[in-house]
Amino acid sequence: MTDSHKIKQPPDTQELDSILRSSKLVSGGFMGTDQRSYEKVIQSDAADIACTGKTITDIVARMRDISALAERGLGANVTINENIQASATDTRGKIPCPWQHPGLFKKTVTTVKRLNADTILHWSDLSIHLIEKHGFFQGYGSPFRLAPKELVQIIFPA
Repeated sequence: MTDSHKIKQPPDTQELDSILRSSKLVSGGFMGTDQRSYEKVIQSDAADIACTGKTITDIVARMRDISALAERGLGANVTINENIQASATDTRGKIPCPWQHPGLFKKTVTTVKRLNADTILHWSDLSIHLIEKHGFFQGYGSPFRLAPKELVQIIFPA
């Protein structure tokens, strides 16, 4: 189950596509080099999530827990469990949601390293929001693209 009933649709699809492909908010844009429509990205990622046995709610809750623990480390690595370390860096400023929700998101970036797989992921506070509210893990080539299957493998204890 992907919690797709909670995913909000944008008011203007063409305008949103332009915003997601622009680099005004994020260097390289939210779509990166991905040529698919953002709708296709969301559909493909929803199918991948369904294969993991996790929901968007599960994923977002775990990401928030890891981010909160990492922030306590004040930039240093924090042990999440025997296989995961995380750190958080706070870049000054805030960024809006491309779906034009009211409010801004801190530019805090959480870096997670899976020690037993030597794999590293990065996400921002906005990344968590995009996943939770829109089912959007960003396009291929985006600096903050999170492949759902890989994300689940890394953040959940094995």
